[in-house]
Amino acid sequence: MSVSGKGWKEIPLAGVCWKPSGEYLTGDWKTYTPVRDLEKCTRCLLCAVFCPDGAIHWNDEKGDIEFDYNYCKGCGICANECPTKAIKIKMVIE
Repeated sequence: MSVSGKGWKEIPLAGVCWKPSGEYLTGDWKTYTPVRDLEKCTRCLLCAVFCPDGAIHWNDEKGDIEFDYNYCKGCGICANECPTKAIKIKMVIE
């Protein structure tokens, strides 16, 4: 997904998000953000499977999981589904 997407304020009125979309940058909606403990993480990718926004990916170059905060809405599903509790949800501080 590219960072050149439109901002969330450009979503049409009454627009429905029915699938993950790279068309709109929706990451600034969040009040909370996932933070991963690299030592606890087993790279099982369950977080990516359960992410409703498609904001968690496997990065082949790094050989690791990558969170795309441009699309993450901070719902916490990834932390809830993580079997090793390697993901914690933290409040976003600006």
